Amino acid sequence: MIDYAVDADGIATITWNMADRSMNVLNDQSIPAFAEKVAAAIADKAVKGVIVTSAKPDFIAGADLAMLQQVRDAAGMFERGNAMRRMLRDIEKAGKPFVAAINGTALGGGYEICLACHHRIAADNPKAQIGLPEVLVGLLPGGGGTQRLPRMIGIQKALPLLLEGKKLAPQAALQMGLVDKVVPPDRLLAEARRWLVEEGAKNLVKPWDQRGFRIPGGNPHAPATAPVFVAGNAMLRERTFGNYPAPLAIMACVYEGCLVDIDTGLKIEARHFVRLCTTPEAKNMIRTLFFSMGEANKLAHRPKDVPVQKYSRVGILGAGMMGAGIAHVTAQAGIEVVLLDTSLEQAEKGKAYSQGLLDRRVQQKRTSPEERDELLARIRPTTDFADLAGCELVIEAVFEDRAIKADVTRRAEAVLAPTAIFASNTSTLPISGLAEASARPENFIGLHFFSPVERMQLVEIIRGRQTSDATLARAMDYVKKIRKTPIVVNDSRGFYTSRVFGTYVSEGLAMLGEGVAPALIENAGRMAGMPVGPLALADEVSLELMHRVRRQTMKDLGDAYRPAPGDRVLELMVEKGRIGKKAAKGFYEYPAGDKKRLWPGLAELFPLAGEQPAVAEVIERLMYVQSVETARCIEEKVVTDPREADVGSVLGWGFAPARGGTVSQIHSVGLASFIAGCERLAQKHGGRFAPPKLLREMAARGESFYAI
Repeated sequence: MIDYAVDADGIATITWNMADRSMNVLNDQSIPAFAEKVAAAIADKAVKGVIVTSAKPDFIAGADLAMLQQVRDAAGMFERGNAMRRMLRDIEKAGKPFVAAINGTALGGGYEICLACHHRIAADNPKAQIGLPEVLVGLLPGGGGTQRLPRMIGIQKALPLLLEGKKLAPQAALQMGLVDKVVPPDRLLAEARRWLVEEGAKNLVKPWDQRGFRIPGGNPHAPATAPVFVAGNAMLRERTFGNYPAPLAIMACVYEGCLVDIDTGLKIEARHFVRLCTTPEAKNMIRTLFFSMGEANKLAHRPKDVPVQKYSRVGILGAGMMGAGIAHVTAQAGIEVVLLDTSLEQAEKGKAYSQGLLDRRVQQKRTSPEERDELLARIRPTTDFADLAGCELVIEAVFEDRAIKADVTRRAEAVLAPTAIFASNTSTLPISGLAEASARPENFIGLHFFSPVERMQLVEIIRGRQTSDATLARAMDYVKKIRKTPIVVNDSRGFYTSRVFGTYVSEGLAMLGEGVAPALIENAGRMAGMPVGPLALADEVSLELMHRVRRQTMKDLGDAYRPAPGDRVLELMVEKGRIGKKAAKGFYEYPAGDKKRLWPGLAELFPLAGEQPAVAEVIERLMYVQSVETARCIEEKVVTDPREADVGSVLGWGFAPARGGTVSQIHSVGLASFIAGCERLAQKHGGRFAPPKLLREMAARGESFYAI
């Protein structure tokens, strides 16, 4: 697990090498093993200096989140953390130099070990990441990161890194002061030895252990730094509405800890860290953003015994915003793209979308002109279906119209090999119905991307009634190849994401129709942790598109169609020509060069009720309606894994990450409490809140969706 060797010159090398892990992590086994080797090096008088490094491609990935996810005993966790803190202080006060030879990624607790060393040297590996990203899973650095980093580079530079969880490449880490030197990988250990021999003896005492130490830029009360905390707290509140305890705890750690000595500061950090470990927000974020997302990215539900599909050529039908985005990410993955539209001008316009994205990256020096040109050369605009020959996969991204989709399906399949996959990017139309136009429905599948494709990480894979295991497996291979996160759902109208996302928007529209103040609706959505309010989201999606989908649904279902509570509001807005952001007029106005603002005409169109609901009630309606609809999706087997429902909700439409997703929200509230809340809402607002049989049966059996 931890190798230890001392050479003839008295240089000890402690090498992390956890045999049962692909990456080194800090856990209940590795921390004591490392502490044992540290103690041996300090006690051995023959040892003049110590190198800490890794035998794996990366240094240390950080703490084992499975261990932290299990934390319930705060006192026990505090004591376990104390052992780590004492060991790192032993390194700092050893009386002999320690150097971190960072050969690859060093994150979280892994980088905190580096901070305790007297010198940090990183290999010049552009794929390596260095930083303290704990805030991204609802935690804070618990191994001294909130105390050592500000003391090393100053509070003003350290706070953004801690609050945003930034991960830096070695050269960027050098510029920010996170490492002291960057060298070619093959010189890493030699440079570490050289520093120990030539400079180590002059650097035995950390700056914060020296008499008269001053934090670079001043302590939290200094004129230059005090405003950082005043403004920072206000900005945090504006951004998070208090939904995320971790950023505020980080601010408190830095403020309180940097007013006292390092040892007291470490105790302050420890108490905040243990408290965060026990919060539902941390458990939710660790579960969904780390474990569940990790399982999805590993293709946990990929059918077995299907050979991995290699892609060399993919066709995209439709060069609008979605098609152009799909073409871009596909070409970015090194795959040749045939981008087809009804006119060459439209197809070229789709390619120009990639040109614009890449030109910006070149200007920002994030890519080279040569790399841009190589990517663009992989996109071939055309109007000729014959050019699709040789494609292993074709994705249609045309209008949400059954007839148009059926036509392009038949025309594409006429030139494709029998083994080729045909996928639809539809967001609502059932895949099994669209597959009726296909000559080989077993090769037909849904690949639902989200806009803008280049930024949105999720792809919802929809399995039709006749979709084969092989097609599903090969579709998942494509999603992995383009570096997106897939979730797999079964066919239904709206599938999972569009169906549940629609309830958030629809509930906002329903409240507007009831006379609830638009500003109250919008602010409640953001206060709940959603990225934008439901009315703003409707504008983004396009009221015209929502109206078109509704009309198609009414046509498909006939007498079985049940109006949604916000239908009339949607009708009135479309009648007024207010169709959303793309037309610069929807629920909001979009003045040129100014911030959007709610349309004043809403007051006349939807008069305010005399009595307004409490903010908490509006939040409850907006959030519970999404979870209860998710429960119906699970009951109907549209979604077969609650973890994928959570990942899909967070990545697909920005469901509040602190709540962990639509299923984790039920788990956090507690099944009995959630059912009671739904029953109360159903009595007041209608059957859309009625808890499904699945939840009642689970509660009766004492079951829950998650163990922790």
